[in-house]
Amino acid sequence: MVCAAIALLLALPVLAHATHRPKRAAPRKAKRGWWAHVARAHARQPDWITPLVTVTPLLEEEVRFDEVRQVAPNGSVTLGSFDGKGLELIPTDRIEVIAGIPAYFHRGTGSTARSGWGDYPMLMKYRMFSAPESKGDYILTTELGLSFPTGTNGNSAGKTIFRPTIGFGKGWGDFDAQGTFGAALPAGTWQRLGTPLALNVAFQYRVLRKLWPQVEVSSTAWPNGSDQGKKETFLTPGMVVGRLPFWGRVGLAIGAGVQIATTHFHRSNHNVIFTVRFPF
Repeated sequence: MVCAAIALLLALPVLAHATHRPKRAAPRKAKRGWWAHVARAHARQPDWITPLVTVTPLLEEEVRFDEVRQVAPNGSVTLGSFDGKGLELIPTDRIEVIAGIPAYFHRGTGSTARSGWGDYPMLMKYRMFSAPESKGDYILTTELGLSFPTGTNGNSAGKTIFRPTIGFGKGWGDFDAQGTFGAALPAGTWQRLGTPLALNVAFQYRVLRKLWPQVEVSSTAWPNGSDQGKKETFLTPGMVVGRLPFWGRVGLAIGAGVQIATTHFHRSNHNVIFTVRFPF
């Protein structure tokens, strides 16, 4: 087993006056309109926090920025800004769309690659069924992700990639488990990239209403392609703090964690993840 200590001393001053049970910002009283259907979408699903790595099966409206520090086996460091996150919107009661911001990779000394932008990502979720805590605390979502080969300086997959995924989650009081399982399907030939299968599961426990310590398991297997037969698994202990009052209906959530490789094959290790979200 791999052990890691995560210290997150962010936003604790506001925690003192935010110890009531976490609630979404009160919706406007109008029965129709954008905020009305957003409120309905939130009311029909669990009220968990989004994990650090795992894409939550919940429908969310927020702006999100992530920063990731990756360490390659040769010791070279890459800083990834945005990490494909961006604007998340709920246009209908059951649908969420995410317009991501391409990650910018700043390659440090020792890296054979050059700094540049990654591919442009998008994601759409469709919530099949769900229930809030009072009625079962569960959710099942289908997702379709896309990434377009817009990267620069070799920081691109070189192909459009489709990512069909199933998202799931179940809660038991203050404890919940959220996960996704899907594949990456490159357009055209797949002999180089393969069609990797990815499983992510996050286990969280709510403490003092606003603290969400968590452990995530992220595993990718390559049944074909240039990495055929290989498997890469990470364990990510971490913490997310939120949702905290920020301004009007806009909230704040922040988090950090360390992604630790647990398999012999891995392309990075001891990756530090930091996230800032503004849910609304």
